[in-house]
Amino acid sequence: MTIEKMLTRQVLEAVKACYGVELTAKDIQLQETRKEFAGDLTVVVFPFTRYSRKSPEETAKELGEYLKQNIEEVKEYNVIKGFLNVTISSAYWLEVLNEVAEEKRFGYLKEKSGKTIMIEYSSPNTNKPLHLGHIRNNLLGWSVSEIQKANGHEVIMANLVNDRGIHICKSMIAWKKFANGATPESTGTKGDHFVGDYYVRFDKEYKAQIKELVGKGMSEEEAKKNAPILLEAQEMLRRWEAGDDETVALWRMMNDWVLKGFDETYQLMGISFDKIYFESETYKKGRDLVLKGLADGVLYQKETGSIWADLTGDGLDHKLLLRDDGTSVYMTQDIGTAYDRFNEFNIDQEIYVVGNEQNYHFQVLSLICKKLGFEWADKIKHLSYGMVELPEGKMKSREGTVVDADDLIAEMIHTARVTSEELGKLEGYSREEAEEVYRKVALGALKYFILKVDPKKTMMFNPKESIDFNGNTGPFIQYTYTRIKSVLRKAAEAGITVEPGDIHTPLTEKEQNLIKLIAKLPSVVKEAGDNYSPAVLGNYAYELAKEFNQFYHDYSILKEDNVAVRNIRLLLARQCSEAIKSAMGMLGIEMPERM
Repeated sequence: MTIEKMLTRQVLEAVKACYGVELTAKDIQLQETRKEFAGDLTVVVFPFTRYSRKSPEETAKELGEYLKQNIEEVKEYNVIKGFLNVTISSAYWLEVLNEVAEEKRFGYLKEKSGKTIMIEYSSPNTNKPLHLGHIRNNLLGWSVSEIQKANGHEVIMANLVNDRGIHICKSMIAWKKFANGATPESTGTKGDHFVGDYYVRFDKEYKAQIKELVGKGMSEEEAKKNAPILLEAQEMLRRWEAGDDETVALWRMMNDWVLKGFDETYQLMGISFDKIYFESETYKKGRDLVLKGLADGVLYQKETGSIWADLTGDGLDHKLLLRDDGTSVYMTQDIGTAYDRFNEFNIDQEIYVVGNEQNYHFQVLSLICKKLGFEWADKIKHLSYGMVELPEGKMKSREGTVVDADDLIAEMIHTARVTSEELGKLEGYSREEAEEVYRKVALGALKYFILKVDPKKTMMFNPKESIDFNGNTGPFIQYTYTRIKSVLRKAAEAGITVEPGDIHTPLTEKEQNLIKLIAKLPSVVKEAGDNYSPAVLGNYAYELAKEFNQFYHDYSILKEDNVAVRNIRLLLARQCSEAIKSAMGMLGIEMPERM
């Protein structure tokens, strides 16, 4: 039982005893006591004055006195302007520590919720490598999935690979024109980087052709539509959708190069999926549903042949679903994919982890699916997140100014290596052991720096700042964890075992504060799940690490003469490390055993 539930039950008992009124848990308002006041939890007593017929201060004093006299867990109380601040006894906190220590997966909900959620993240295009923006998407999607699992939900982690469309054809045309048969193998280039180079090459050639056409007297708008290389790409898309053998063979070869590269990056990031969808396999279903919507009179067709949805009645505009030439747009395939998913899996919610520039897209997706008569339309949720920027500014894929995920991770590992060597943290390690720690520290720094920020916010990513061993960083939390593990190893070497038990000894304020923080983990996991925010867990892990370091600075553990006190502190240290490991694990961060 959580402290909140325990105190709620006791306050209900106190109200009944003092005023003869039976209330329910919904009538009790509790909050953490503000740091400037003594107490663990604060009871809002204003709602009870209607029963006491007394001032808030008098009501609080009566309830506080009852709790202190009749409830053994309540040690003290004080009243501040009608708020009742309650201090919980040391014995209760010891009991909490023992209960936590006996749980195998503390923080994870034991009962299954019965709810199934599909979470789509990553969703890359097969015309370029994964970049820094994809890193935030992947880390956020994976972490939100793990947090939802910890809250008892069944989670299907899905990836929709955008492997068709005009952007893919741009890379294909550029390769045909400029590659002279080169391949990733012949150039020694990772497949996704290789294809991405041709996407950049397309844009360079496209701009040159626009400039040339404008120089011949064409308007810039006309030049953008009539540049020969763009017209070739559009024709290639039509041939692909018509199933032209040569075009499909080229598409398949280049996609395979990219997908192999993606898999290597996913493995490096520690990212995985339960189900992978390909747009090339889902867009036809969307087209069929759009044509049915047209036949049913839900959608309309323009004279040019394009098909649209009229959303003006919902305060929006008209949305294109099929082009004049019959080719699909993103919305078309998203309708088809959603239809297939809700029919294949009995899911209660589908969450799309996509940047906030697509807020309108998902609002429209839900509306169109509702117009098409699908009951599950309201189960679509867009987990919108802010963009990632660098100190130098925004990134642009087509101009080749993005920070590739592979390059960034390599840079992070290099920075971790240099920083660790400067601090002398891994002396005595073999080269293999040291490299494994560098990897964990680098990825821990990257993941924590990105996930500690509220997903809704645009963030600035600074690689050097993220890898600092001090402050609110992944390496600081990892280092705290290894410090605890070092204490526990020394205890084991001295033959001291740490097991929960019936130990009765007074606790210091810092010891109680640590237990309170550890005990908060389940409620933090729930809050992170309710808000789809790994940042809640990241900040919790930092607070716990910071609190332990203050405790470690002020108190001896292994050199403590009082055996009972020593054992309590060892148990406390162990549970701190377990809570940190659980919280960081839900962020996808591995914890080194030594640093």
